[in-house]
Amino acid sequence: MSAVIEFKDFSFRYRQQQEFTLHDINLTIHKGEKVLILGPSGSGKTTLGNCINGLVPFSFNGEIKGSCKVFGMETKEESIFKISEHVGTVQQDADAQFVGLSVGEDIAFSLENDMVPRDIMLEKVDQTATVVGMENHLLSVPYNISGGQKQKVALAGILHNDVEILLFDEPLAALDPAMGMNAVDLIDKVYREQEKTVIIIEHRLEDVLYRHVDRIILINEGRIIRDTTPNELLRSDTLKANGIREPLYISALKNAGVEFNETDELDSIDDLKIERFKDQIVSDFRKVELKPVHRSDEKILEVKNVSFNYSDGFPALKNISFDLYKGEKISVVGSNGAGKSTLAKLLCGIIRPKEGEVIFHGENYLKYSIKELGTHIGYVMQNPNQMLVKDMIRDEIELALKLNHFSEQDIASRVESTLKMTGLYNMRNWPVSALSYGQRKRVTIASILALQPEVIILDEPTAGQDYLRYTEIMNFIEELNEKYNITILFVTHDMHLAIEYTDRAIVFHDGEMIGDDVVYKILSNDEIIKKASLKKTSLVTLAQKAGIDPEQYIHYFIEKEKEERKQ
Repeated sequence: MSAVIEFKDFSFRYRQQQEFTLHDINLTIHKGEKVLILGPSGSGKTTLGNCINGLVPFSFNGEIKGSCKVFGMETKEESIFKISEHVGTVQQDADAQFVGLSVGEDIAFSLENDMVPRDIMLEKVDQTATVVGMENHLLSVPYNISGGQKQKVALAGILHNDVEILLFDEPLAALDPAMGMNAVDLIDKVYREQEKTVIIIEHRLEDVLYRHVDRIILINEGRIIRDTTPNELLRSDTLKANGIREPLYISALKNAGVEFNETDELDSIDDLKIERFKDQIVSDFRKVELKPVHRSDEKILEVKNVSFNYSDGFPALKNISFDLYKGEKISVVGSNGAGKSTLAKLLCGIIRPKEGEVIFHGENYLKYSIKELGTHIGYVMQNPNQMLVKDMIRDEIELALKLNHFSEQDIASRVESTLKMTGLYNMRNWPVSALSYGQRKRVTIASILALQPEVIILDEPTAGQDYLRYTEIMNFIEELNEKYNITILFVTHDMHLAIEYTDRAIVFHDGEMIGDDVVYKILSNDEIIKKASLKKTSLVTLAQKAGIDPEQYIHYFIEKEKEERKQ
């Protein structure tokens, strides 16, 4: 196979930084390969991708050492226009890539720039829209479609340029589990049918491995740590040490004491042959005491027959009823548009019920203003850019404390503690504008956590977070829960989070609540998983292969994870 991308002794330093972001990169990617560039937040993986597509150095200036060639062209000596003839990029933030007022206009943008005749252009737009499954949405406004559909539109916009390399930067960041699987399927389909070279930049390893990849380039602190096959990487202990979460089934097998050999095919749970270690899985399962979930008898919130319609008449919530108890950790799950975020806004008083009522400590919460509720119920929004108002990180985290008249001593103590626990201490004097999406997310979480309210609602807290930061934040939240008995609601697509850190799951579909039970019962229920567009966890498949009841096996895994975190 011929080389299409070649890095030789390549290093890069952004103009505004003293240290190099990439160090001594030596990497060759061949025509027709499907490669995953894997790494934690801040590892340099996005910068590496930007070197391939020409954003470095043409949009992000800095010092370059060594060589980066794409199809034999030294990128720093070419133009970004010339590089874009070979490399098409789907960015992490699809909204930032839209230029058209409709889906059709956006897909047609580059064709218009190339002055393609209208009849040919319309035919090409129809073709590429059909490839990505958006042919029935050509008149839709890009900002009104779902996260998964936005990814499809961005992909369609680069497909008709007939580029040889497709680069996907964090394609799963804003997608629910079902849409994430669809996105991985779509990337695989284009890879196979159009014979593209595909590069995926991600930290969600198990989700990407839903479909085969040829190689994984693990990068951390700006250096390539491993360049290997998925099987070799999964057999090693390299992932956690470099801030990447192992697939659930791999963690479960390692927790059971299984040792892998070179003949084990590990990159797909569906293809995994477990006969060799089935007895070991069952034996370890039987050793663990499955403890029932206990909860307080003290109710904090009661949601009674609540419905809510937006101004356009869309019924976002339909006759919802449930109770929240002191100290609970609850995951609110479901597909995009199911009503999860609407519920979060309603609970903290940003919007109020059209029907039904919310009772807070025995009283209808309509008596409280949003500010008054905010001292008891903290809400971290899904999009960090909608919350950030200060220029500097420290000022942002101090803001709510100052508005609520905490003493200077309390402010200093809480801010320092929160900065350290959320991994932001070394960046405390950075401007917010210099932060990545994931780092901004951490700042918004920290600003609410500093208040230590009775209830914290976190809308997609782990979106954009690698395993290392995810673990730091979640352990901090768990510590708050245990130390202060704070009730935590996670509005999330992350089934790992639900399994590892919550006791109860409330499931939404199309504005209705279709499930409310302990996590291990919800995530082993095929009917609920399918209806709510969730992803069947690999623990269910592993349990079925081992002949163990999936509900009990998920419960077992939860207990094992709790034991490991205590050690």
